[in-house]
Amino acid sequence: MTLIKAAVAHEFGAPLTIEDVQLRAPGGSEVEVTLDAVAICHSDISFAEGAWGGSLPAVYGHEAAGRVTATGPTVRGLSVGDSVVVTLIRACGTCPSCSGGKPTICETPYDGDHGPLKTADGGKLHQAMAAGAFAEKVVVEQSQVVKISPDIPKDAASLIACGVITGVGAVVNAAGLRAGQDVVVIGAGGVGLNAIQGARIAGARRIVAVDMSEEKLEIAKEFGATDGVLATDPKPWRAAQKAMGRGADAVIVTVGAIPAYDTAPRYLAGGGKVIMVGMPHSGQVSTYEPVMLAAVGQGMVGSKMGDVVIQRDIPWMVDLYLQGRLKLDELISGRWSLDQINDAIADTKTGAARRNVIMFDR
Repeated sequence: MTLIKAAVAHEFGAPLTIEDVQLRAPGGSEVEVTLDAVAICHSDISFAEGAWGGSLPAVYGHEAAGRVTATGPTVRGLSVGDSVVVTLIRACGTCPSCSGGKPTICETPYDGDHGPLKTADGGKLHQAMAAGAFAEKVVVEQSQVVKISPDIPKDAASLIACGVITGVGAVVNAAGLRAGQDVVVIGAGGVGLNAIQGARIAGARRIVAVDMSEEKLEIAKEFGATDGVLATDPKPWRAAQKAMGRGADAVIVTVGAIPAYDTAPRYLAGGGKVIMVGMPHSGQVSTYEPVMLAAVGQGMVGSKMGDVVIQRDIPWMVDLYLQGRLKLDELISGRWSLDQINDAIADTKTGAARRNVIMFDR
C-alpha cells in the first residue's frame, strides 16, 4: 500500500478534507496513474451533496489526466510513462451493452467499497465513480484509460474525460447531427459549450444557445453558437425558432433543471429529438404532452457520457485540439491546488465557472 493525499467526503454536504489514504498497487488489468490534473464536474458536486445517495467516506473526482506509473501483469498497450486520460467509463467488454458498442452503459456493476482505496488506518474508503480522482494517484481498469499525445497539456486533457466527451458526443453520437441541420443547446455551462462545439464541428447550420445569463450567451458565441436566447424570456422557444426559421432537429439539454426539460420539446421541428444529458436530482419529475411528440414523430432519448467509445473518440478529440479546432484551454476558468479544492467547488457552484481544474505539482 502507498500513502497518497486525497480529498475525502465524510458527510454529504460537508467540506472535503485533505488527508492521507492508502492506495494499493494495480493488479490484473489495472493501471496506476499519477495525476497531473483533475477537473471538477457538477456530477462530483451533486454526489458530494448526496443528490444520488452513495457510500461514505468517499473520494470523488473523475475528469483526470496524468501519466502511467505502474501496470498490472495483464495490461497490454500501455507502458510506464505514457500520457493518459482517465475516465469513469469502466467497461467490462463482454456484457450485452459493451458487446453492442455502448460501453457507457456497461451492465457489469462495480463495488467502489472494495476498490483500491482505504483510509490511512485501513478502513473502508469508497472509490466513487470507479475513479476517485480527487487524489494524487488512482488505480483503475485499463478500459478506463486512453493513451494520448504528450503534446496536449494535462489540464486541457483532463476536460476530455467527461465534460468534452459528454457534450460533443451528445451531438455527434446521440443526436447523430448531420451537416446543415439545426440544433438548440439548453445551458451554456461546461457541457453546453462542448455540445455547441460538437454542433459546429458536425457542420450545423444554426446553433442556438439558451441560458439564463447574457454573459454566458456571449461566451457561447465564441465556441460556435450562431444565436443566443435568454431562458428568462416568456417563450424562449419562439425566439429560437425565429433565429432558425424553423424548429430544431435536435435539442440538447445540458442542465439538470426541470423547467429546461419541461420546455425542451417546444423547440423541436417535426421528426426532431430531445437529447437528455443534464441530470436532475433523484425524485424530480418533468412533464410533457406525449401526443404532441407522437403526432409529429419527435422523440426524447437519454445520453450518458455522450455515448462515446473512448478508445475511438478521445484520440479524435485530442487531434481536433492539436489542430486548433476544439477549444479546451478556453474552457478552464481557474487552476487550483488540492488544498484549495473546497474553494474551487464553491466557485464552481456559483455557476460562473466553465471548468475549474485541480493541478498537482510534480
